[in-house]
Amino acid sequence: MLFTCITIFLARILDVSISTFRSMLMVKGKNIWIQILAFMEALVWFIAARQALNTNINSILIPICYSLGYATGTYIGGALSRRIIKDVNSIEVITKRNNYKLIDKLRDEGMGVSIIALKDNYDKPKDLLIVDVKSRLTKEVVDLVKKEDSEAFIVVKDTRIVHNGYIK
Repeated sequence: MLFTCITIFLARILDVSISTFRSMLMVKGKNIWIQILAFMEALVWFIAARQALNTNINSILIPICYSLGYATGTYIGGALSRRIIKDVNSIEVITKRNNYKLIDKLRDEGMGVSIIALKDNYDKPKDLLIVDVKSRLTKEVVDLVKKEDSEAFIVVKDTRIVHNGYIK
């Protein structure tokens, strides 16, 4: 029974990790490997499901191992996606007009910053700062902005395609 539980658990980890990774590739528009991964995912799922359903063992451990494999596979697939797929995030910051301290700090950190003057008839003039960075640097940039301007409005967007420009 232990061998069956471990087999089901490991097969589900593999199948769901592939599924999560494939889904992330689809969202990012990286279509080259999607068909191969879909085939592998379906094949491993079939083996895991067949193993779980065709056993003579009448134990709650079978569905528990199946479910634990699913949960673990989701975690591993997400972690793998974040490591392998190179993302770019666009960080939009609405801050007070001419916040040179923040702009200089971002540029000192090697970030490319685009500045757009905003006009609002009901409030003080503001600037929109646009900073495109690799996703692994997003938290660092957001923390820097919060430190320099605690009242800044920050929006992080997942960027699908980047052509030209400056990205740290």
